[in-house]
Amino acid sequence: MKEELRTLIPMFQTREPALDQLNSFPFDNIEDLKEIGYTKAMMRENGGMSLLDFVQCQELIAKGCGATALSIGWHTGILMEYAEHEHWNPAITDFLKEEVNEGKLVNAAASERNAGSPLRGAAFKTTALLDDGEYVINGEKTFTSAAPVLDYFFVSASIQGTEESAVFLVPADSKGISIRETWDSVAMRGTASHDLVIENVRIPSDYIVEKLDGSKRLRRNGSLLHIPACYIGIAGAARDYAVEFAANYTPASLDQPIGTLPVTEQLIGEMEMKLMAAQQFLYRTAELYDRAPDEPIKPQMAAAKSFVTNTAIDVTDMAMRLVGARSLSEKNPLHRYWQNVRAGLHNPPMDDIAYRTLAQNAIAHINL
Repeated sequence: MKEELRTLIPMFQTREPALDQLNSFPFDNIEDLKEIGYTKAMMRENGGMSLLDFVQCQELIAKGCGATALSIGWHTGILMEYAEHEHWNPAITDFLKEEVNEGKLVNAAASERNAGSPLRGAAFKTTALLDDGEYVINGEKTFTSAAPVLDYFFVSASIQGTEESAVFLVPADSKGISIRETWDSVAMRGTASHDLVIENVRIPSDYIVEKLDGSKRLRRNGSLLHIPACYIGIAGAARDYAVEFAANYTPASLDQPIGTLPVTEQLIGEMEMKLMAAQQFLYRTAELYDRAPDEPIKPQMAAAKSFVTNTAIDVTDMAMRLVGARSLSEKNPLHRYWQNVRAGLHNPPMDDIAYRTLAQNAIAHINL
């Protein structure tokens, strides 16, 4: 799979500038990923994929196009989580697997405007009411990445008349479903993370993917490493551009490329070391996850996301310093890499949660 992905990276890079446009989306890239079978490769019946292979694949995609990697990462992450835990409602599992194997795309719709983050315990304003053998769902969701191409939404909602919440399977072509094109972020604009509007959408009563009874919070979910993998992939693209520039650019004041200057060599060397450290941190965390399925790994996961993402920002900034003012040119990819890589700060878990997780783990094990 990695070799097939590598052949796509140059094409992804040529298409990436178009994603500066408002309401853009990398439709062709997603179709290419479908064509090589990437969107279903995580399922066990299709061979499955280790977490290490997954993060390396996501890093490769991001080197070609960060928005493509993050968008498809949510879909593939959902599939990897299922492959590990098989937690979907048996009544719809076979149907869902068939749809995925036919190329259908899914993503979770959990976040709500002005409602707080579900990861921080916020309750869902979106509601589901059981009525005459069907659930009627109403609400609005934000940050619905890949909204233009999704076939199904995993909608989190409170069940009216109960204290329960659940994730509901909502087909994108349901009556009452619409996409409000609100995504105007200058970072990762191409993810098209628009608002999902759900108005009196009726679905069968067995279209519950899972009940949210607390077990979800305790469940391991290594696929979330697709987030730092995306941003270190973007940083890798920035590094490649900067190194190629240094190796070939000879200003009028010199008779050799700037890459031969000691000051440039030092900057490139520091950039290489940071990139290597982040990659090794990410890969080692994925290996630990793969090798010890019964071991808790939440602190390592949180640390990997924070360290790798912040290092990706540092590397991209250094690449821009090396290239100089022309890195801010609209025609230069570095300014997009710089904008996109900073979006990682706002993907879960945020730095404060990562540090708190590490602190609590350190205190809990101080006497062990």
